[in-house]
Amino acid sequence: MSAFESKIELPEGYRPSEDEDFMNPRQKEYFRRKLMAWKDEILRESKTTLYALQEDIGALPDLADRASTETDRSLELRARDRQRKLISKIESALRRIEEDTYGYCDETGEPISLARLDARPVATLSLEAQERHERSERVHRDD
Repeated sequence: MSAFESKIELPEGYRPSEDEDFMNPRQKEYFRRKLMAWKDEILRESKTTLYALQEDIGALPDLADRASTETDRSLELRARDRQRKLISKIESALRRIEEDTYGYCDETGEPISLARLDARPVATLSLEAQERHERSERVHRDD
């Protein structure tokens, strides 16, 4: 446990506010806890998936049932792969909190809105920068 983790107390029901200094210690702790809880939830779901995948589908006598189960497992594995990538983004966000760069747009250096960070705590771009990025991707995709 780092010193950062152990010193910050959050009042019950605390939510970051525009009335506070941006990325003050309370806001950082709020987002650190939110990211850690999200990561823990993903890891718990992954363990459940692993247990389910270890069940023997060969015991299913009906070929249609077996095929359906294999399709479900394939979809579940793809979802878990996306979540594995999300864990990497969560860990990167946690590092940015420790480095005091969390909450600032990678492109402009400007603060990312608290509402955006609350909805997408791994965001690295402000809403405006993200929209520009997506427009640029669409233009290049159409080429």
